[in-house]
Amino acid sequence: MRKEGASAAGSERRIVVSGVGAVSGLGWGIEALWQGLREGRTAIRRFQRFDHSGHRTHLAAEVPPPPPDLERWSSSQAGAGRQWSVADRFALAAAAEAFAGAGLAADGALAEAGVFFGSSTGGMWESEGFLAALLAGRRRSIHCLASQQVNGPGDAVARFAGAGGPVQTISSACASGALAADAALQALRSGEVELAIAGGSDSLCQLTYAGFNALRSVDEQPCRPFRAGRAGMSLGEGAAVLVLEPAARALARGARPLAELAGSASSCDAHHMTAPHPRGEGAAAAMLAALADAGVGADAVDFLNAHGTGTPLNDAAEWHAMEEVFGERAARIPLVATKALVGHLLGSAGAIEAVATVLALARGELHPAWSEEGIGGDTADGDAVPALPVSLVVGKPLPVPEARVALSTSLAFGGSNAVLVFRRWSDPAA
Repeated sequence: MRKEGASAAGSERRIVVSGVGAVSGLGWGIEALWQGLREGRTAIRRFQRFDHSGHRTHLAAEVPPPPPDLERWSSSQAGAGRQWSVADRFALAAAAEAFAGAGLAADGALAEAGVFFGSSTGGMWESEGFLAALLAGRRRSIHCLASQQVNGPGDAVARFAGAGGPVQTISSACASGALAADAALQALRSGEVELAIAGGSDSLCQLTYAGFNALRSVDEQPCRPFRAGRAGMSLGEGAAVLVLEPAARALARGARPLAELAGSASSCDAHHMTAPHPRGEGAAAAMLAALADAGVGADAVDFLNAHGTGTPLNDAAEWHAMEEVFGERAARIPLVATKALVGHLLGSAGAIEAVATVLALARGELHPAWSEEGIGGDTADGDAVPALPVSLVVGKPLPVPEARVALSTSLAFGGSNAVLVFRRWSDPAA
């Protein structure tokens, strides 16, 4: 039922995050993401990516237009006769930011890197436009299909980086981004690679928007994880990238690690195609396995970045998993719900939530699920107490200067679960 990596206790290789990058509905770049998160400012609103007038809901966390210089840079990355998808562009921008933050340039320094990426639809939005034009009798360049495949974003990053290591794309619904980080961790521990680029990217498209609406799993308001009136998820788009490498390597080249990726694990419920196991058995198994992989006990966890979609079934199942793992502490551990602000990024959800977790550890602060102004308003249904007895951070940022260990959970359709364990960086030589 579970998969465990080589135990961290049996490995002398500490794997650290040396750079991060992000694109989200809150803007382009890490600082835009972090500022929006700590303000509790939701990016979930009416959007323009496609005509949604025929759908039952009309909100999503759409990425705003890029700054002109970033748009010019992104366009310059496309080779002759090639057209990047929106998801490719998100991935490239996040990767470039992560490389810069890690002190690496895409001019040979990344030649030995492996790329591990998650996505759920790749260039599906471009394919939908091509099909619509075809059905309407209009001509459209076949080049817009060049990145239709789900591995498009990861391949684009590999080409941009000049990566000579393995290039893997994982598409396992909402767990894809976290599973990509898990795969990168295992490759680094085994020595298969000495540098890893892990992340995910997805753009809004009609396929997923219509599909989740057909399942009645999308809220007509911005999603409200763990609230009494929660009625479903909110979709989002964007990308996130983490540069991972052995601590000794990062320190030797003068890099300053942001956090340590101490452990990871995955499991599968095999319970139902869309519904989670009601007691969260698979999620609990993945949490326990990830903690064992990191060599830490449940009592060492200082906060969690929950999957927290805002659907009645998923949130309840996740709470039961927390009860199983943390016992009576489950109701007291601070809980972060990133999706309340950036929406559900599908194949990139686990990646951007991993980045948010790393930033929280590095900056000693947990972001709220919504601001004080949101409590009592449309985003919080007037109920200041969560329906499930979790310690959800709301209203304003929560200082956690002493926090050392955090879990980031990703619980996907089909019962695919992935959990990452991050530890605050501390240099043993200091």
